[in-house]
Amino acid sequence: MKKFSSKFKATVSAVAVLAVLFGVYGFRKLQALAADPDGDKNCRTANGEDQGKVDIEKVRAIAPLQGVKWSQLGGAINDASCLNKTEIYGIVEVRSVEDITKTLAFARDNRLSVTMAGVRHSMGGQAFRKGGIVLDMRTFNRIVLNERARTVTVQPGATWHDIQNALHPRFAVRAMQSSDIFTVGGSISVNAHGMDHQAGALARSIKSMKVMLADGSVKTVSPGENRELFDLVVGGYGLFGVIVEAQLDIADNLVYRTGRRVLDYKEFPALFAGEIEKDSNIGLMYGHLSTAPSSFLKEMLLYTYTRADGSDFRRQPLGDVSGVKLRRLTVNLAKQGSLFQEMKWFSEKHIEHRMETCTVTRAQAIGSAEACLVSRNDPMHDSVPYLRNALPDDTDILHEYFIPRSEFVSFVDGMRKIMTDNNTRLLNASVRVVHKEENFLTYAPEPAFSLVLYINQATDDEGNRQMRKTTEQLIDLTLAHKGRFFLPYQLYYSREQLKRSYPQIDEFFAAKRKYDPDGLFTSTFHQKYGA
Repeated sequence: MKKFSSKFKATVSAVAVLAVLFGVYGFRKLQALAADPDGDKNCRTANGEDQGKVDIEKVRAIAPLQGVKWSQLGGAINDASCLNKTEIYGIVEVRSVEDITKTLAFARDNRLSVTMAGVRHSMGGQAFRKGGIVLDMRTFNRIVLNERARTVTVQPGATWHDIQNALHPRFAVRAMQSSDIFTVGGSISVNAHGMDHQAGALARSIKSMKVMLADGSVKTVSPGENRELFDLVVGGYGLFGVIVEAQLDIADNLVYRTGRRVLDYKEFPALFAGEIEKDSNIGLMYGHLSTAPSSFLKEMLLYTYTRADGSDFRRQPLGDVSGVKLRRLTVNLAKQGSLFQEMKWFSEKHIEHRMETCTVTRAQAIGSAEACLVSRNDPMHDSVPYLRNALPDDTDILHEYFIPRSEFVSFVDGMRKIMTDNNTRLLNASVRVVHKEENFLTYAPEPAFSLVLYINQATDDEGNRQMRKTTEQLIDLTLAHKGRFFLPYQLYYSREQLKRSYPQIDEFFAAKRKYDPDGLFTSTFHQKYGA
């Protein structure tokens, strides 16, 4: 009865909030904020970067390769930021290894550059280059489960969403981002990490990969075979070859009891070291810092998933995210000012968990009626459709900073000042855990806390100017705290900032020239910093 009462109270609270919103905004405005997008946004180009002297008309005069499927010839491509519109030669829809082999040979013969793309959520030009060929990997997506070996072998275009569906209900992904929309190839290329603070980043769950090099040869790479190339491809941003196949470790689809607590951000490092890190039963965890003005980056909601006895539980089929329009409305209202930022944080603290869906049902006994139990796959099975919107004049940008654990509190204090001074519209600030990572271009040379920021900006000149200023200041703050910034995002950093954050960057680009002397694999990122 208590559980029903909590949900009833949450429903009443939600209705009261909606009543206030109708009074302040009216139906039409709310409808626009909640509306589904009717396609990709068409923002103007805002990066202003010199992408090299490419005669685009001369490039487009090259007769296209026959025998592969071109989903686009000419025209332009963009990424999830909608700010990096770039003219290209075309897009090949990859369906086989032969498609890749033929396209690389065609590119070599015609001195065209090649990039690989999945869902294009890297916002630093890693997925395309002016005048180049883009390999669209999303249709190269076979998934093969080996239950005996407890591995899954996938082609790089497979999404984590599809892999989860293939593994459920018995198995689960070991390491991935907190959202399941990304492709395996893209995740490997940035060495993604997520909610499992024990598993570490994706590199730790890769058994082996097959990689096609610039000359068309295919090499098997793993922690025990061709280790140098393995460490360069993982977190190598697609500059060393095309991932053809990856074999990944998988985990049991354990049952977890969900937990949450509100705490002062200063308490988190000691809480993690003294409690969470020592408790092997806590399988997943992450934190959200407050984005409400009254407690801006001071309060923290900590979410934990603690192993429970799942022997007599039935795991429900994985479902799609519910309440998409309401979730989208909540996010978009937070862009409208302080009142709505306060309401969003209030909702997360007091309402959302009471409406939580518990996706594991008990076949026998009723002793855990008060506990919310989920399988491992459930919290990781989120395709975030509510983050896509129909708002024409703004966009949402990701940042991520890796901070030594001893520097967490002072870094957050500095971040608060920068964002307050710049009137930054911060929509979400997540805290995750990363270990020391051994790949060549590592973002974590020591154990760190990761701060993932989701920032809204206008797409006009002033919005871009403000974002550049904020980014530069946050990077300087990160360097002052002996941390590193994640490279898949906007190219607002200088070569000097890149060198200070990644002292091995020159050796990285030297290795790039060793494995790809003619520069077949390149990108806007590589053109700016490594060409």
